[in-house]
Amino acid sequence: MNWNAHYENRQITLEEAAKKIESGNRVVAGHACGSPEPILDALVDRADELENVEIVHMVSMGKSAYCLPEYEKNFRHNSIFAGGGSRKAIAEGRADFTACYFSEIPLLFRNGHLPVDVALITVSEPDKMGNMSLGISVDYTLEAALSAKIVIAEVSPHMPTIGGNAFLHASDIDFFVKSDRQMIELPLPRIGDVEKAIGSHVAGLIEDGDCLQLGIGAIPDAVLTFLDEKKDLSIHSEMISDGVMNLVEKGVITCRRKQLHPGKIIITFAMGSQSFYQWLDNNSMVEMHPVDYVNDPFIVSKNDNMVSINSAIAVDLLGQVAADSMGARQFSGPGGQVDFVRGARRSKNGRSIIAMPATAKKGTMSRIVSTLAPGQAVTTSRNDVDYIVTEHGLAHLTGKTLEQRAKALIDISAPEFRDTLWYEFEEIYRDK
Repeated sequence: MNWNAHYENRQITLEEAAKKIESGNRVVAGHACGSPEPILDALVDRADELENVEIVHMVSMGKSAYCLPEYEKNFRHNSIFAGGGSRKAIAEGRADFTACYFSEIPLLFRNGHLPVDVALITVSEPDKMGNMSLGISVDYTLEAALSAKIVIAEVSPHMPTIGGNAFLHASDIDFFVKSDRQMIELPLPRIGDVEKAIGSHVAGLIEDGDCLQLGIGAIPDAVLTFLDEKKDLSIHSEMISDGVMNLVEKGVITCRRKQLHPGKIIITFAMGSQSFYQWLDNNSMVEMHPVDYVNDPFIVSKNDNMVSINSAIAVDLLGQVAADSMGARQFSGPGGQVDFVRGARRSKNGRSIIAMPATAKKGTMSRIVSTLAPGQAVTTSRNDVDYIVTEHGLAHLTGKTLEQRAKALIDISAPEFRDTLWYEFEEIYRDK
């Protein structure tokens, strides 16, 4: 096949792209800041012509208009990681949530658990050989495209080309929509005094030569601000943002001491500013790979001194971590937390860290609780947990008895809740 001719002949408009989707189709959309928002907008514009179109993706950084009540009969969102645009629809029963570790999402498509009718993706412009980069969203997006009956790609000159296993050939894509849209930016989080205190405690657990995985948000970003004096840090993480770029430019992150992919930052998606996306473009230090490789705990463990840093909504006195639901209400998803907790624990000199503020709701509620709320899902089990960190210090739970765990956790809770937590511990966990 002449890929140039295929590329030219299969270019269509947004309206034509939306018309390729039929009632009853399962549509998988690219992830996070790599989502093909113009095509999704065009799909919503023809909602009256459609019924029961299932739209599958992890967190959306776009409008998520298909989750609105007025489109209930037209679209059904199946979330693998709830976000701001989908939480209300899930809670009200107008959308669904599928629980799955991030590393295993590609298997849902590959093994036919979720057969893909249409994959909507965003790619870079083709190179001279016809290869098109999935750029900032490789994760499950590559497998969705490989498994789909129809692949429709938004082609943007602003999608960075990033090396690794991150490419589709033009001949593997059915239709192309040319675009000049810039990629969605991730707003910089607000880092307050609490986040700074947590960041300082976490940074104290990081040693020269460590390999880091970082989640999303103010706490991971705060950690990075305390690492300027470290040497030869590395990155093997599901995602990175501007903070990692800044530490590379300062010479703190070099990836020299990695056992797997030495000299390379290994990730599966990226979220950040436009200048960050420009930095990623053709950056030989950065490689993108599918999430079933990057987040595989056995792959993660191949790097010595692996440190995973993630957050939580609540931790109970047994050490159970709830990171994706508030009570029975779905808030986010398990993502890659457990993947990296287990990988770090199996790494030589590895450590896993769960970091969170000690309180919620403006200090009126403790995040360290005697028991998790009814219906609240356990994300990371008490058997996997290692370090828990708040602004009040750190609790190392590995190898600790039930009472030792409770004491360590109560010691890093907000002082005004400690007496109550001890009372509840005695009432719940002791026979009377």
